[in-house]
Amino acid sequence: MTLSINIFSITNKKSETLADCVLKNSSSLKKQPVFVPLEIGAVIPQGWLLDWSKESASGITGHLDELASTFAEGWKGKGFKALGTSEKDGLGWSLEQCSYWLDGGVRLAYILKDSALIKKISERLDMVVNGVLNGGETFIYWKDKSVITNPETYIGWSDFNGWAHSHMGRALVAYYQATRNEKILKALIKVYRHYPLSNLTENFETVTGACNVDPMLETLMLSGDTAIFNNLKRFSQRNEYQKISKNWLDGNLIPGHGVVYYEDIRIPALVYLITKNKNDLIASEHAINWGESKYLLPVGLCSSEEFHAGIGATRNIETCVVTASMWTFNWMLRITGQKEYADKIEKIFFNAAPAPVSRDFKTMCYYQSSNRYSTEVPGVDPICPGKDAYKFTPIGHKVLCCVGNNCRIIPNYIMHMWMATADNGLAATLYGPCKVSSIVGKTPVNIDCETAYPFEDRIHITVTPDQPLKFPLYFRIPQWCGQPEIKINGQVYNFDQGSDQFVKITRQWKPKDIIDLYFPMVVKITQGRETPYPKCGEYFKNYHKMAQDSTINNPFAYINYGPLLFSLPIADENPNKEREGVKYNYALNVHPDNTKGIEIIRTPMPKIWQWQLDAPLKLIVDAKEFNWTPTENNPLPNELIKSNINTRIELVPYGCTKFRVTMFPVTKETWILP
Repeated sequence: MTLSINIFSITNKKSETLADCVLKNSSSLKKQPVFVPLEIGAVIPQGWLLDWSKESASGITGHLDELASTFAEGWKGKGFKALGTSEKDGLGWSLEQCSYWLDGGVRLAYILKDSALIKKISERLDMVVNGVLNGGETFIYWKDKSVITNPETYIGWSDFNGWAHSHMGRALVAYYQATRNEKILKALIKVYRHYPLSNLTENFETVTGACNVDPMLETLMLSGDTAIFNNLKRFSQRNEYQKISKNWLDGNLIPGHGVVYYEDIRIPALVYLITKNKNDLIASEHAINWGESKYLLPVGLCSSEEFHAGIGATRNIETCVVTASMWTFNWMLRITGQKEYADKIEKIFFNAAPAPVSRDFKTMCYYQSSNRYSTEVPGVDPICPGKDAYKFTPIGHKVLCCVGNNCRIIPNYIMHMWMATADNGLAATLYGPCKVSSIVGKTPVNIDCETAYPFEDRIHITVTPDQPLKFPLYFRIPQWCGQPEIKINGQVYNFDQGSDQFVKITRQWKPKDIIDLYFPMVVKITQGRETPYPKCGEYFKNYHKMAQDSTINNPFAYINYGPLLFSLPIADENPNKEREGVKYNYALNVHPDNTKGIEIIRTPMPKIWQWQLDAPLKLIVDAKEFNWTPTENNPLPNELIKSNINTRIELVPYGCTKFRVTMFPVTKETWILP
């Protein structure tokens, strides 16, 4: 490790792209990442994705500071009145919640080139940067390091302050990725050279400042600073870290808080870039597999109420989990290059991301569940945050973490749709309509991706370098796709369809070269059984009756078509009121090995995309009608269904619904599990 840097002599080399900078400085790591993000703003959404982004900017993301004092006053170094916040000095929950918003806001602002949002967010982030450069020891610039390191002085808050600090670190990394302003990088380097990293914890019950490893590593890759490398290396050598990493490697994990789980489990994989010890990476992989083997719900996320809650039709997912999971899987994709992590991100983004937000992006809720039959079922609010956890409001809930974190979801997807590679190439990692502007070598390259994916299965890509240029392009073939096709300028391109790797195409690209991707979607029926709630200390002890039932084993089935999860829609008057009289007493009557009878209905995309209930893609499937009334403690029948009443039901993408049935009762004749 020889590369060092003087934080007071950083120059912003306009001729050097962000990816070039990261790849150069990553040479000092023991292991380089496979994919590197482009500048924020290099990928611009189009079509339905642009509509959704604009709704976010004009809705919650653009106006949170007008809705709650936490977002108006957070990180200003003064006390104010807000739930979970010290009125004396502004510490506590407000640091976490406001950081979430600022991180998402700065990314979306520069993606959309929204001058009003840029001004609003940058004023707050500049305050933190200037506070650090004018003497602050950490991003909590108005306090000394004891605010993070001294639990006796800051009882119950020192670890939380460190956790919140990591999210401000991510916001500042994003700010630098968007602006390349040298002052931001100076502040990041100054703080993270000697930042006192916390330890990971034995379980996932409490937050930890160990999550600063994330923006600390980003800062290292942006600067190559030796002191930061050594700080991370010392963390990797701690007995406490090695003990927990070994536990995860061996599959010994304890259920706990879902957000903490998703934020923590990537840390060994990040450490792997410092150590090149494959066991660090495998520890993260095993932690992911552990959660998905016990708690995975159809949208691709582990249940979280806020703690792991087993598998069930009305088990909840905290909205913060949507953000945290996508970020962890994005890091795993960047580190390993394995396409399975991109598949996970798409599944979450296309399904779980729109569910807790109103179609106009003006209100949202704290929790979502696979089946939301009415305002009554599910109706018992989880212990945390308590009352109104399912209610759609402008701030989601008076506990403001989810509304802040929601602002990160859309821009984090967009900015990672295309990334750079170490061999001077570009990779299509996540799909959707977008335009890309980047520099390969010294040549500007523009890429236009025309598609309504995932609502259609074709992607039309135009590659336009300023002049003919030889370089590699990488394309991900989704794992759910069995018969993909790639054409270049109308000619079929042959590739290994069984490979787990991205398809690499190296050629001399000329202006207006055309690439057509065809990913024919197939229907997949998944069957399973509900499971009991896990024993998470005292958390579920006084929860509703179902949480105490150790015999839960109810059968269910759900349907995917490509990356989309499908639901029986229960029409709504608004996100807080289902329409009366909608029937949903149906059992799915489709055999997993014979889906030919399912009818695929496609209609044109709407002019403005708002996750319409009248979706452009629908499935018509066989079902049986039967007498059934779900309840809070029995949301699914405990037996396979026998019925002579045949019918057909219409399903729409899960993300288009606010009330729905996704995990269906199952007929006896189509059940294939024991």
